[in-house]
Amino acid sequence: MSHITVMMDGVVHSEVTLTKDRTSIGRRPYNDVVIENLTVSGEHAVLIKTGDQVAVEDLHSTNGTYINGKAVKRQVLQHGDVMEMGKYKIRFDAAGADDAYERTMMHRPQAPAPMPVAPTAAVPELKGAIKVLTGAAAGREMALTKVVTTVGKPGVSVAAITQRRHNYFVHHVEGQDRLTLNGNTVGEEPIVLKHGDRILLAGTEMQFLQS
Repeated sequence: MSHITVMMDGVVHSEVTLTKDRTSIGRRPYNDVVIENLTVSGEHAVLIKTGDQVAVEDLHSTNGTYINGKAVKRQVLQHGDVMEMGKYKIRFDAAGADDAYERTMMHRPQAPAPMPVAPTAAVPELKGAIKVLTGAAAGREMALTKVVTTVGKPGVSVAAITQRRHNYFVHHVEGQDRLTLNGNTVGEEPIVLKHGDRILLAGTEMQFLQS
């Protein structure tokens, strides 16, 4: 029977046999596969069994779902495919596949090279900040040191700025007053931020800075 192996930094987090038609993956405790990490959305993705095939479908997650380094919305999985969800990597092993298949995905010869040394080392060097331009806090800068940083006023408008790979992304989290980016309204779909971008959130104007 098909199964998945959930790993982070080469350490196995869990192994799950796909017995259900739908196997949900996310941070919330009601998921079939729970990954308690802020880089993983509450309802991140779902694995769907149809006959002998298993497909992964991204559930509009903040950081996206990747297969062998390529972003996907929905895709049928092949034996040995490596999914990336936040900081976690999930290897798919198809039913009846050769048990001698190499278990360590970092050295899987079929994989393109989604995790080379250079990009991995470059991630910590990514530096971003938000500078407040209006209001009582005008002139203040807030360094974006976390994987996910929330800004705004709860109950009015809240947005999340997420660090992923070599970019920062912003998206709406809650509130009827949605943020705007350079005058354009931003929804739940993450938008990549560029140096100098202007953000208007809950009546406060800010600027994104990246070095």
